[in-house]
Amino acid sequence: MNVRFLSAGDRALVVEFGDRADRALSERVLRLDAVIRANAPNGLVETVPTFRSLMVYYDPLVTGHTELEQAITSLLDRGDNPGAHTTLWRVPACYEGKYAPDLAEVAQLTRLTPAEVVTLHSSTRFHVYMLGFLPGFPYMGDLPEPLALPRRANPRVRVPAGSVSIATSLTAIYPYESPGGWHLIGATPIRLFDPERARPALFAPGDAVVFDPIDSASFASIERAVENRNYVVESTPVAA
Repeated sequence: MNVRFLSAGDRALVVEFGDRADRALSERVLRLDAVIRANAPNGLVETVPTFRSLMVYYDPLVTGHTELEQAITSLLDRGDNPGAHTTLWRVPACYEGKYAPDLAEVAQLTRLTPAEVVTLHSSTRFHVYMLGFLPGFPYMGDLPEPLALPRRANPRVRVPAGSVSIATSLTAIYPYESPGGWHLIGATPIRLFDPERARPALFAPGDAVVFDPIDSASFASIERAVENRNYVVESTPVAA
């Protein structure tokens, strides 16, 4: 297995699998992540999967770059696969009115009707490549080819929390209000990041996500339940 080891200061090592973002590289990253966590080398602090590499943080008082690289190299060809399971999340999403400010424009740019955009997006099972940008922000692929668009020419200063967005080959959900340049085609009332949960980030790299279309009345009802902590996002363990 061809990989490249890169130093990231005196506390982290990057294991790089390639120079692009695709599912095959993601699976290799996630597999190594699972193997390392199941066979933790001395000094391991944390692992962070990305599109095409794995960041491995370590305690420099316990181990070093050379020792950790050797330990990881010995794990690369392990035959076991401790990460052969994942979670499928069903996310309620409203693609109507104020919740989908860019839907009409996206339909025009893609030469589809708004209903066709919604059908394509909500019928796709997305793969969570990584979390980043904001706490719990999931980069998910892969969009159907007809929906692939570049980012907006004029980013927004404020994107509402819960916004369901698309750009390039990816879809994402904004956990918090923030600036953003993706196309907003819907919104979800669920919380993607909650510090009071045992695992604050709802999704994890390797998870699968599907969007269930809801109307604005259902959005308001679920939003109240979320605020009262009476709503649980539907999820199912599945084979990876």
